[in-house]
Amino acid sequence: MSVPMEKEVKNKKSEDAKSKAPAPSGELAPATAPVAEPAPDEAAELKAQAAKAAEHWDRLLRLTADFDNYKKRAARERQEAVSFANENLLVKLLPVVDAFDMALAAATSDSSAKSLQAGIVMVANQLKSALAEAGLEEIDASGKPFDPNLHEAVAQEESDGVPEGEVIRQTRKGYKFRQRLMRPAGVIVAKKPAA
Repeated sequence: MSVPMEKEVKNKKSEDAKSKAPAPSGELAPATAPVAEPAPDEAAELKAQAAKAAEHWDRLLRLTADFDNYKKRAARERQEAVSFANENLLVKLLPVVDAFDMALAAATSDSSAKSLQAGIVMVANQLKSALAEAGLEEIDASGKPFDPNLHEAVAQEESDGVPEGEVIRQTRKGYKFRQRLMRPAGVIVAKKPAA
């Protein structure tokens, strides 16, 4: 009984091989089943998923752009922090520079203090050059038009010889640190005389 069963198995294998074998060149291959159209509820679900995928893609693009902008901003802020690291120190040194200037003015009025004057001049020049190397720049306002971005008007004075709105005198020096205003120059501004 075992022999007929083996024949059946062999016949079945040969039939399966024939059905899997490619069709000869002269014969047509059997037609494949047509693709079925999705049901209306499936089509709506596919459209919803496509819309959601598009929304996620758009969100991904926006987040990527936001992250790139954040990296650029962080790098710029880090660079500014390095550039302006000494700003607080320089603000504290400005009164020292002012004291040196006042001492020089007092020493020049007393002729017996020539050696004191020479020493103060040397120290003041040394301090000013160190501050300039650190990036401090003095604002010279005398004889220039009043600029509220750089000058602080402490008074107005009538003048015929100086045009209105021009600085007559500078009462306090102003300073910039690497293009950033640290302290505006205190100035007296000219105005037209009363008629």
